[in-house]
Order: sequence, then C-alpha cells, then structure tokens
Amino acid sequence: MLHNALILGRSVNWRSSQVSATIANAHVFDVAEDNFETEVLQASLKTPVLIDFWATWCEPCKILGPMLEKLTAEYNGAFRLGKVDVDKSQQLATMFGIRSIPTVMLVKDGQVLDGFAGALPEGQLREFLSRHLQPLEAAPVDEATEEVAETPEQAIERLQQEIAAEPERSELKLDLALAQMRAGQADAAEAGLTALPANLATDTRAVRLRHQLDLARALHGAPSLAELRQRVQADNGDWEARDLLGVRLLLEDDAAAGLDQFLAILERARDWNDGRGKKRLLAAFSMLDDAELVGRYRRKMASLLF
Repeated sequence: MLHNALILGRSVNWRSSQVSATIANAHVFDVAEDNFETEVLQASLKTPVLIDFWATWCEPCKILGPMLEKLTAEYNGAFRLGKVDVDKSQQLATMFGIRSIPTVMLVKDGQVLDGFAGALPEGQLREFLSRHLQPLEAAPVDEATEEVAETPEQAIERLQQEIAAEPERSELKLDLALAQMRAGQADAAEAGLTALPANLATDTRAVRLRHQLDLARALHGAPSLAELRQRVQADNGDWEARDLLGVRLLLEDDAAAGLDQFLAILERARDWNDGRGKKRLLAAFSMLDDAELVGRYRRKMASLLF
C-alpha cells in the first residue's frame, strides 16, 4: 500500500546500516535507513526520486532493475533512481508497507506521488514515467555559450504576447508574474498571483513567489542594512531589527547570513510575533535553490525544535 501521507521533516531515529557499493550511473544510488531522509526526502524537493525495492534473490527484480537504470540514463537527470535492498533495509520496507518485490515508488516534494508493483514491460514503464516526468536534454556547448540570456523585461513582453494569443493557458500567467517579480514589478506580480486559478495557486513556483512578495513587503519603509546591523549590535534582543536584517540579507544575496538571523530568533525568542523566526525559515527554504544550504539549515532548525 502506498504511504501517500509521507511528510518531509518528520523526526525519525534511523538505525545505521551498511550501504552497498555505489552504482556507476551518476543518477542511480543505494538507499538505506541512514541516508533516506537526506538523499530521498530532502533531495526530492529539488529532483524527484524513483525508489526501487529489490533483493538479490528476486528474479523479476533482475529484469526490472536494468530497465529502470536504462530509463534513468535516458531521462538525463529528470529523476534519480534509489535502490533499496529490502534484506538490508527492512525498516524502510516496513515503513512503505512493501508486500512484494519488485515495488517502485516515485517521491516528489517529500511525498509519495505514485508507484507500482511487479516487473512491468518497458513500454508500461515509459508510460508510467511520462505521466509525471519529462526527459532533460543537455544543450550543445557551442549553443549554450552563444545563447544570449533573456532579460526579465524581454520575458514580460514575450509572455504578454503569448497570453494574448492563447488566453486559456493559465500557466503563462504564472510565468508572467514570475518575470514581473524578477523585473522588480512587485505590484504587478502580486496582482497576477492573486488572479491565478485555484489549480495553480498551490504550484511550487506560485508558493515561492508568494513568499518573495511577503518578504519584499516586509522591507517597505524598513531601515537600511547598516542601520539594522547597528541596532542588532546595540541590542541582541531587538527581534524586529534582527528579523528585518535577516530579510535584507536573504534578498540581497547573503542567504546564509539571513538564515542565521532567523535561527537566532527561533532559538532565543521562539514565540516572538507568532513564531516569526520559524515562519521566515520555512519561507526561505521554499525560495532557495541551494539544496545543500537548505538541508544544512533544516537540520539546524530541527535541532532547535525537537
């Protein structure tokens, strides 16, 4: 049975186990209890992870495994394949309710999205993957170096033309709001975000944009970076100054320093302003692309909370 309520960040004390040798394919790796949270749950926030539950004695596994690895290579990083030897990682098998092998599950954004049991033919495997993923294509080096990046203003003009031609494509409106935010047009981005249909309002990019707007709004009329630093140095308990300093640092490309300010609030004034420190950290995690940085600060936050 699929565990569709698998939640990222749940505090679990995993038993250490020995992980088998790493498979040569760069997108294929071994999963055990000791690396499940970081390599599957946290990593799936950035790249979906397909988990293959198998065993050395399982004949159908010997058929399915090579096909999965072949498709993983074809998809070129659109997803990663995590291999779980159920004999070595019985806790993971129990946690997922594995009753037969091979069993495959797709984890995205920290949750089980879909799965199947048995050694499916390659055609059905491709159909399963195509419902959720698209292969990534590496651009030729010479084209990548010659390509001129599109400015936010150019993206806005292009998207406005595309929306005029295809007004029923709601996803273009989200793209437009994101481009407007990159161009510094916060009011226009917020209006576009508010007008999105319900099915896009919970899109990961929409949630990220909403957090960006909230943080930008917090800085409206706020003191300068230098003044905020002075206030914090003068009074370590000036939580408002520390909060605004964290927001400024986060939005002005010093993410780690900004996260440190929010952690300080969480550690010493957890309930200040309705738990503002924790809320700022969660908002920042959704905005940042640096998975290693986010993972490191998630662990720091968890150590303070649990």
